[in-house]
Amino acid sequence: MALPVRQQLTYWSIALVVLLAVLWGLGSVILPFILGGALAYFMDPVADRLQRLGLSRTWSTLVIALLLAAVFVVIGLLVLPTLIRQTVQLVETAPDIAARLQGFLTAQFPAIMVEGSVVRDTLISIGEAIKSQGGALVSGVLTSAMSVLNAIIFAVVVPVVAFYMLLDWDHMVARIDALLPREHAPVIRDLARDIDRAMAGFLRGQVSVCLILGSFYAIMLMLAGLQFGLVVGAFAGAITFIPYVGALIGGALALGLALFQFWGDWVSIGVVAGIFVLGQFLEGNVFTPRLVGSSVGLHPLWLIFALSALGSVFGFVGLLVAVPIAAMVGVLVRFGIERYKESHLYTGQVKDGPPAPKEGM
Repeated sequence: MALPVRQQLTYWSIALVVLLAVLWGLGSVILPFILGGALAYFMDPVADRLQRLGLSRTWSTLVIALLLAAVFVVIGLLVLPTLIRQTVQLVETAPDIAARLQGFLTAQFPAIMVEGSVVRDTLISIGEAIKSQGGALVSGVLTSAMSVLNAIIFAVVVPVVAFYMLLDWDHMVARIDALLPREHAPVIRDLARDIDRAMAGFLRGQVSVCLILGSFYAIMLMLAGLQFGLVVGAFAGAITFIPYVGALIGGALALGLALFQFWGDWVSIGVVAGIFVLGQFLEGNVFTPRLVGSSVGLHPLWLIFALSALGSVFGFVGLLVAVPIAAMVGVLVRFGIERYKESHLYTGQVKDGPPAPKEGM
């Protein structure tokens, strides 16, 4: 006899609470495994395609690992030092930028820049805060990133985890499928396929868009001569997954720096603005339609909420898993809504059943 639905819900709720408690207790220890799993999930379609071309799973995984290692070495040797240097310089230059903006506003709008005015005091405080807090943040990040423990974790553990998970990905999926409760296995498989499509469309597609667009912005801004072009381009590309936010914040930052650096050279300022206009055109008409598609179903407000909620609760780990969890919850909510619309609670009608037996006299 099948277990009652209420009892099944009780068991699965207990299992979910235990899982969340374990994840909470592990904290940052699980971070390398999350990153390794995400990398394996991201590269699994590439491995499948290499297998269709005739390579074994082992050779497919080795080829992908060698290519990724080469990419990371190039980034570590060529891009990362420049990115760190420009970030530090940008933080140190912030007070000078604020002072020049203050001088410009004083000359153009003297009425709002008198001694003791709110605008003047705000600009001064912003510049000093960026210099003090930004410098502390950068030095803290660099110190932690360069520590021996973190270097070992992210240089050894993450690639090893990703390699073995990618190598055994199909076997892991088959083992998990074998553990599904038989009564609900078809429904769970359908939900898993929907979740995979949502995450594949958004996670794989949007990460590709972020990388392509961030590289485009960084290269074009550096060619345009913008002093901190690599930092601005990388930042704008990193937050491109939130629609319009990456372009607005990155464009405003780049344009502000261009005004500071090229004041009076309106051609150079126009070139910087045109780079972001072109980037938005390519994103909306080329990159996103081809790589992400239109059937993902993740609303920008839902993404912002997921990032804020999980980031505040689980920290950096929460930010990493926010998008996959948002995709999963979105699929489950849509499934629940469909079942609700089929239920008696929504329709208000009860299906006719066999008549109840009459009681004997």
